[in-house]
Amino acid sequence: MKLIVLQPYLNLRGGVERVILKIAQHYRAKIYTLEYDPKTTFDGFGDIDVNVIGKDAPLSNLLPYRASQGMRYGYNFYNMKIKEDYDVLNPHISPSEWIRHKNARVLWYCHTPPREVYDLYETRMQNRPYREKLVYAAMASVYKAIAGGTIRKIERIATNSKTTNERIKKYYGRPATVVNPGIDAKDFTNSGDSRYFLCPSRIVVNKRQEYMITAFSQFSKAAKDGRYKLVIAGTLSNDPEHAKYLTRLRHAAKGLNVVFKTNVGDKQLKELYSSASAVLFAAINEDYGLIPLEAMASGKPIISVNEGGPRETVLQGKTGYLVNSPSEMAERMLQLSKDRKLAEDMGAAGRRLVELRYSWDAFFEKLGPLLKQAGKA
Repeated sequence: MKLIVLQPYLNLRGGVERVILKIAQHYRAKIYTLEYDPKTTFDGFGDIDVNVIGKDAPLSNLLPYRASQGMRYGYNFYNMKIKEDYDVLNPHISPSEWIRHKNARVLWYCHTPPREVYDLYETRMQNRPYREKLVYAAMASVYKAIAGGTIRKIERIATNSKTTNERIKKYYGRPATVVNPGIDAKDFTNSGDSRYFLCPSRIVVNKRQEYMITAFSQFSKAAKDGRYKLVIAGTLSNDPEHAKYLTRLRHAAKGLNVVFKTNVGDKQLKELYSSASAVLFAAINEDYGLIPLEAMASGKPIISVNEGGPRETVLQGKTGYLVNSPSEMAERMLQLSKDRKLAEDMGAAGRRLVELRYSWDAFFEKLGPLLKQAGKA
């Protein structure tokens, strides 16, 4: 199968990039992207045919950073005509699906409708100056108008979870086929407990690191054990909003035993998983969430907010806990710190669950037929 993968950016180490890498490796696919930094994304992309494309969109340099970025992405994918031979186009993060405007045979793997246009619109707007709010409001309206017409033409849509599928149906008026991403359990190990809680999410507002800092503060007061620390390890992009958020997090963590590690490599991240006491996750209504699966693959309990994708993967009281507040998260942290046998049992159960249900073989067994259907449509 001649597959072309399309993605606005490849400069992070996250769940989206992991899925794209696996698809490109499996199908020996070519990738088209507008931004590629081999130093800040997964090393495996170095062996893939990654093509950096795109031009500046008219007037985009007059807009705020994220608005300019979004306009450039949309302009290029909407106007791009693929000249080479292919069987299927496989776009990922929006607006790469706009490739359908001038090209057919598309399977969009929708990781989520863009959340700052839809369910996180108000949250993101709160942190922007008044003038920027006007710009973003206008661009959100334009996005919705173009997306509505383009997405109706797409041959097939796949997505990562039931949570995301509900969003797709709500905002785009058509269903997708759920194909859960997998995980290479063999790549994760458990090397014991070094008395720290790991928060491995990207440094961005909707990952809600301040939630876990609050929980750790409450845990520290209750545990009265200065040996424990919180390790926040996540990719930090060049977005000024993300840099401001990191500054806020450092201020919130002042006086606490919190360590920040930005842009750690894949190997170092797995080592952090391997020695953690437990893994924390607090993203706002996460689309799917590979972090809970990576925690379980590492034989670690996962303590996640009771929202979004983790509700589909975390088995309450068996592989971890789903919590509804920072104080409840702190209580579960305290429980696991005092009962290491419980933590070990949960970690072992999580490892078995990942091996049983979440393999990449299972992922491609479901994705393959959808690609063939899109190619014949």
